[in-house]
Amino acid sequence: MDNKMRNRPAGGGLAAYWPLDEKSGAAALDAAGGLADEVSYVLLQGRFTEKADPQWRPGVCGGALLFDGYSTWITRKAAEAPRLDDAFTISAWVAPRSYEWGAEGRLSAIVNRHDREAAEGYVLGLFRHGSWSLQLGAGGRWHELWCLDRPLEKGRWSHIAATFSREEAAMKLYLNGEQVAEREMPAGTAMSPCDSADLLIGKNNQATVLAEAFRHNMFAGLMDDVRIYSRALTVVEIASAYKEALLPHGGTAPEIPSADIRLDRKPLLRDRHRPQYHASPPVHWMNEPHAPIYFEGNYHLFYQHNPQGPYFAQLHWGHWVSEDMVHWRDLPIALAPEKGAVDPDGVWSGSAAYDEHGVPALFFTAGDDSASPNQRVGLARSRFREDGDSDLTVWEKHKAPLIVQEKGQGMFGDFRDPFVWKEDGLWYLLIGSGTDGQGGTALAYTSANMTDWTYHGPFYVSDPSRYPYLGNMWELPVLLPLGKDASGREKHLFLISPIGPGSDVEVFYWIGEFDRGQVRFVPDHDEPRLIDVGDFHFTGPSGMVDPRTGRNIVFTIAQGERTPQLEYDSGWAHNAGLPVSVFLRPDGRLGVEPIKELESLRGERLCSLRDMTVEEANGALAEVRGDMLEIKVEFEAEELLPGRRLGLWVRQSPSRDEETLLYYDRERAELGVDREKATLSPEERTRGVQSGTLELAGEALRLHVYLDRSMIEAYVNGLKSLTTRVYPSRTDSLGLRLEGSGGARIRSLDIWTMNSIYL
Repeated sequence: MDNKMRNRPAGGGLAAYWPLDEKSGAAALDAAGGLADEVSYVLLQGRFTEKADPQWRPGVCGGALLFDGYSTWITRKAAEAPRLDDAFTISAWVAPRSYEWGAEGRLSAIVNRHDREAAEGYVLGLFRHGSWSLQLGAGGRWHELWCLDRPLEKGRWSHIAATFSREEAAMKLYLNGEQVAEREMPAGTAMSPCDSADLLIGKNNQATVLAEAFRHNMFAGLMDDVRIYSRALTVVEIASAYKEALLPHGGTAPEIPSADIRLDRKPLLRDRHRPQYHASPPVHWMNEPHAPIYFEGNYHLFYQHNPQGPYFAQLHWGHWVSEDMVHWRDLPIALAPEKGAVDPDGVWSGSAAYDEHGVPALFFTAGDDSASPNQRVGLARSRFREDGDSDLTVWEKHKAPLIVQEKGQGMFGDFRDPFVWKEDGLWYLLIGSGTDGQGGTALAYTSANMTDWTYHGPFYVSDPSRYPYLGNMWELPVLLPLGKDASGREKHLFLISPIGPGSDVEVFYWIGEFDRGQVRFVPDHDEPRLIDVGDFHFTGPSGMVDPRTGRNIVFTIAQGERTPQLEYDSGWAHNAGLPVSVFLRPDGRLGVEPIKELESLRGERLCSLRDMTVEEANGALAEVRGDMLEIKVEFEAEELLPGRRLGLWVRQSPSRDEETLLYYDRERAELGVDREKATLSPEERTRGVQSGTLELAGEALRLHVYLDRSMIEAYVNGLKSLTTRVYPSRTDSLGLRLEGSGGARIRSLDIWTMNSIYL
């Protein structure tokens, strides 16, 4: 006899039963009632990619369904849903992949059909840090039964059951065959049914709305063998059902391979807008990559991540590892919010440094909404010395925060993104904040042991009256050594990302000197400068000195600039920018170049032209097409002609109704991108001109461009970059064309296809 059919209590009363053994398709069979219920999943529509089924996986009793945390749920229409009142049991095998914060105090529903405000129906679900609850309406009141001390573990199978009985006047919860919670109810009180609501599995039918498109209170993880009974099973029946389900597994719940609970990247790789050689999480939302560090022959890079969906919430630290900073391998989430730890409400940005043993340690912004301020500095140490795992997958958090902001230390309540490095036996820490009435700043601290820190005051403060675009608070401070200038003075690069009223969300920098004695930065120039002139796409800086080569490497986030609905439909939001090398040029200016390792991605050389007019080169370009390309073009130094621009058209459709221009205007000393015709889609936001100042001082224009689906990165003469996004609506917007009139010439033009780092 099939294990699932055998594992039924003898007393009957089975009202609905979803084995979830389908393995494919978008319907879940109710084996008790013979109905096929719809499974929702965003890629069933395949708006920007090939259509894909929900992700079915192995379970405890056969198959299981993997819920992605925002778009996967099962619907039983209200008219066909079982009506429960006097007694019921709900049971399921669940393995959470992540926990929600619990918006509006609502549960991440496992099974529900309820209206909390009307005190009708029931919901069984998960809450913050793995706590779980049965809640129902009865007698005009809302009743809640919680299991707080036996959380549902992430990545492990748990059998849960919840019962209600009017006769027993009780609600009960069971975990792995044992009763773990009970609540007495008013005698003779029946549950008030919620007849108007659909029965949903995996989605709260009173979910909190976020940015119109998204719903909180969703289950993320594996679910198997979901049952609803119209009676309250006994503890003996529940324990028996639990044990019988485990008989094929030797009496213990099977281990879940990481590949079975991890959402598959492959369906999203076919998205026509998703970058293929820029680092990104397998799915969902990311923000700034941070905490780069080199260890045991590999580079590690972390990133802000929401494992629940492609929207901002539930901040975790994702984790990649690479041998070359180009080909990144996904590792398990490194840091997650934890009950009883320093970061119950979020793990925000930070950095990495070597500890006293030369092993990486992570410094992070610990979110704790019960504290004031709610942002403190946390520390997590690698377990490498204990487990020898050079992938650094296990981290142990320091029990107390390292630094708690005090009144008088910066802008109280804005205290985040620690940047830490070790120098001559002393650890230095900069953290983003502001100063009352004086604009943004980074606060400076030092420590001789990495845990006890001394405050030294603001590291540097700019003049907000002169530079109001620097806002009133600075995030993500970074300090990197640049070596000695032509006069022999030691220089450093100081990077910040401003926020607040009137701020430009971009990366600004100063070159100057680091006064170690005072722990202060002294800039060579008051006015901040931009590394990148593309608006809002080169932000969130982090940096490191590469121990292997001595280079300064900067990592950034390339945000998507899309609507919440488009990000919902896509299943992903944002990706990292390409790693760049920053250095001090002989002329004292900052040099900016993509790292040389990116050449390993080159495929076929599509074009190699030398010494010809722009018109002649465009004739050769007529057959060159692509959206994953590397392009290097050098123009001849031209005469200064009024109104003439040199540059490159990319993502051009045959009729030129979609196209984007990267240009340099020497007369105006302007580097820019014109996206007025980037897309015909009325939904996309990628329009307008983005530009900034770039003085070439007579140098010939050299453009080094990377196209990666919706990403465009251009590096100009090793001085400035321009990062932007485009989302053409036409699939044939793949053409290229040089811009330059009046006899403009090129010295060289080389184009390569680029390979994916994931295939």
